[in-house]
Amino acid sequence: MPYEKRETFRELLGRITGRFPDNPAIFYEGNTLSYKELFDKANWVAYGLYKLGVRKEDKVCVWMPNVPEWVISWWGIPMLGATFVPIDHWYKIVEAEHIANHSDAVALLVYHNFKTWNFLDILKEVKAEKLKHIIVVGNEDEAKEVGGMTFDQLLEMGKGWADNQDYLNEIKKVNPDDVAAILYTSGTTGNPKGVMLSHHQIIKNAYDQGERMEISEKDRLVVPVPFSHCFGCVMSITMLGSVGGAIAPLIAFDERDALDAVQRYKCTMIHGTPTMFLRELKLFRSEKFDTSSLRTGIMAGAHCPEDLMRAVTEEMGPNMCITYGLTEASPGITTTSLDDSIEDKVNTVGKVLPGVEAKIVDDNGKEVPPGTVGEIICRGYNVMKGYYKAPELTAEVIKDGWLYSGDLGFMDERGYITFKGRKKELVITGGFNVYPPDVERFIREFDKVLDVAIIGAPDEDLGEVVAAAVIPAEGVKLDPQEIVDFCYGKIASPKVPRYVYITDHFPLSGRGKVQKYKLVEEVKQLIKESKLKKIIPTAVKMRKERAKNLLGNGSWKE
Repeated sequence: MPYEKRETFRELLGRITGRFPDNPAIFYEGNTLSYKELFDKANWVAYGLYKLGVRKEDKVCVWMPNVPEWVISWWGIPMLGATFVPIDHWYKIVEAEHIANHSDAVALLVYHNFKTWNFLDILKEVKAEKLKHIIVVGNEDEAKEVGGMTFDQLLEMGKGWADNQDYLNEIKKVNPDDVAAILYTSGTTGNPKGVMLSHHQIIKNAYDQGERMEISEKDRLVVPVPFSHCFGCVMSITMLGSVGGAIAPLIAFDERDALDAVQRYKCTMIHGTPTMFLRELKLFRSEKFDTSSLRTGIMAGAHCPEDLMRAVTEEMGPNMCITYGLTEASPGITTTSLDDSIEDKVNTVGKVLPGVEAKIVDDNGKEVPPGTVGEIICRGYNVMKGYYKAPELTAEVIKDGWLYSGDLGFMDERGYITFKGRKKELVITGGFNVYPPDVERFIREFDKVLDVAIIGAPDEDLGEVVAAAVIPAEGVKLDPQEIVDFCYGKIASPKVPRYVYITDHFPLSGRGKVQKYKLVEEVKQLIKESKLKKIIPTAVKMRKERAKNLLGNGSWKE
């Protein structure tokens, strides 16, 4: 059944703890935190912050990798009625300073310097006008470096919360419709925007996605995606927390750590982006890992190749699901079900979640018939409360209650939606619309290709043409001409790549998504420097040569 309750974070975690106090909530580096321990520590964080002067609607930033303290804070900060504001752990001074200031944060919970993450060193340079309290997951000397206190000291301050009547009255004021978190978008086209999501939006979205996957208190999920993104905090932490299941987070993604976690904790679920699963599958094939416990998981964040979905399902074992959405939609709009066919899982993104409506519209906002490509829009409980301090930006994407996703797709007669790519990534060549996922799906069928990303490249005659950035399969030598010849004659001519960029990696965001805007700039520069040449299909060259032999010197234009 869909989630019909209206609960705050505190009410949900308290209810689940009452049912499953001894259930594991977090597995981390060989240690286990039970729901009773999680609930206690979350309360201590909330009351500790209260004693520091933090109150309802105050903003509290959290800047850490995937560690248990992040999870404890995720549940604890909204218990107080304060707003949780994550900072991506790969951000540097510019992004961290922007989020701390734009969110009006009064407190910051931060991880100590660790491996390549120099949080405290960066923090010394951050100028945040309203920031009063810094809490460090580390020792006292590290906390003193930035004029703060330790996370353990905050927990100690928070003990005894049940005896303070003023505090108990304060937390009773928290409402399910209050903003629980402000999640800042990745900001690939400017400063990140703060998406405001309520307790109810996050909890219902997480639960209803989980219901499609038939999750229960017996499930254990490997979390390789960052907590600071909705894939991590909503679709992982909150999803498993909504039923009393456990999470096994990775401090940062590593395919070996992911497979080790499955084996060590007998995990039943695993989430990740297609790129993560590609790396896991490659290692799985070369070494022995016991993944027989895996039952399901979510592959999201980018288009899922059919061969990858089949291989993960058949070789590693889980019956994977696909989710489509965006941060502004809490984040899920559609999800496939366990009983959907492989074809529906790779060719569609499933049906809308309970309480959500979706439709496909043209550039004028008019709904288009089934099978017609247009912009995906949705409305329902999941549509964000708005961008923080940006009403004009909110009005650009929410119109008459409908959230305009900026994504292209179509809906079939059954209600399944097929994603066709970002509207801004559409390649228009000579007036013909080329949807990158279509071409990517086709090129991935070539056995010499590990991965591909389709982008647009400037062209004097056609405005732009298709360019393919390709990562060859391991140990394979791949000539760009082979890619063009593989496509020519099998897909429409405008879809055939005119430029092919062979590379050993794609620029990825910290959230595991291919940063196509960076690929566009790389390809443009290579074309400008004449290091990337336009490629003519071999069949066309031969036809042109025959024509020359028959007719003498002529001209040819593709």
